[in-house]
Amino acid sequence: MKAKYTILSIAFSLFITTACEKLLPVSPEDSEVLDGTIKDLTTSETTQFLRGDAAFAKVFTANMGLGPLFVSTSCISCHAGDGKGHPSTSLVRFGQNDETGNKFLMLGGPQLQHRAIIGFNPENIPFGASHSTFIAPSNTGLGFLEAVSDADILALSDPEDKDNDGISGVPNWIELPNFLTPKPNAIAKNGKYIGRFGRKAGVYNLFNQTVNAYNQDMGIVSAYSPYDTYSREALDPEVSNAEIADVVHYLQTLKAPIQRNTESVEAKAGKEIFQEIQCAACHTPSMKTANSPIQGLNNKIFAAYTDLLMHDMGKDLDDNYTEGSAKTFEWRTTPLWGLGLAKDSQGGKVHLMHDGRAKSIDEAILLHGGEALKSRQKYVALSSKEKQELVTFLESL
Repeated sequence: MKAKYTILSIAFSLFITTACEKLLPVSPEDSEVLDGTIKDLTTSETTQFLRGDAAFAKVFTANMGLGPLFVSTSCISCHAGDGKGHPSTSLVRFGQNDETGNKFLMLGGPQLQHRAIIGFNPENIPFGASHSTFIAPSNTGLGFLEAVSDADILALSDPEDKDNDGISGVPNWIELPNFLTPKPNAIAKNGKYIGRFGRKAGVYNLFNQTVNAYNQDMGIVSAYSPYDTYSREALDPEVSNAEIADVVHYLQTLKAPIQRNTESVEAKAGKEIFQEIQCAACHTPSMKTANSPIQGLNNKIFAAYTDLLMHDMGKDLDDNYTEGSAKTFEWRTTPLWGLGLAKDSQGGKVHLMHDGRAKSIDEAILLHGGEALKSRQKYVALSSKEKQELVTFLESL
């Protein structure tokens, strides 16, 4: 009798377990999400990634150092699911319109803090300052972009258009803040170094980006950027060096987006069209990392579809604002990987280009001018079927 009840108990438990499993949501495939780590992380690297993940999601209050002026209360609020930002969480950069530098740094530049804690007033753009609106880019795969050598970026540059294809491509040469040390084998020009992050490539590396984000986005001072965005006075650090290091590591070791529908006939045809109309002249399909202490980033070939260079994008995208040595009409080639998942972090609809003005891939392509004008014209001349094939390819990235 006892054996009978034991068998019934086991059967009932299996039934309950199976039933519950059917009710649980199915985990998405790795290719359908942007978060997750690169391969080959050690145990200690994985542990630091998890600490960085928690720090990235941390919500700050005034008691924790937020403000008094700020843009957002956490990193993740502008990078939901590590994806692209939404126009509702956009930020405004202001002050510089040529290569002579930003004359409005003592008036709140280069970033507008449009929110404030109780008792303080948000910033306004100073009279005479040029400005531009940016939405946050996705975070994934950034470690690969950081690990590309300066020499490889320069090899893609063609400032004098010697191959006569209408595409030049130049680095944005920037001055480094005093807390940064140039990477091994860095290439300098007149004391300036190649920027590779940000819409204008005005940021040197992910350490630079993280320090800036704490200070300019959340009003939090660190040992690296100790000046309060409101008073301009030096304060004691409100975030530790260790926490900053964890966030930097998190950004470095987020996986690259995984392409989907690779066997689709339509996507394969679209990839050929992408090459034929010369989109790949700027959106370089393949790059390689240099030596890296992180094994998962060491000498890896990846497909971000960017050359990390600045290009003339024409008058329609000239915002009369710039950073470093870039012109107001020059923009860094945006990586296309993860494009098909953009809507997942943008409320179900895409908001493309630097300010989110394009509501579809088609609209984004039609905004391309300057060096990309010929490619745009070739796109316009495609049949409806060919345009759809190209979009299908881009959405697979």
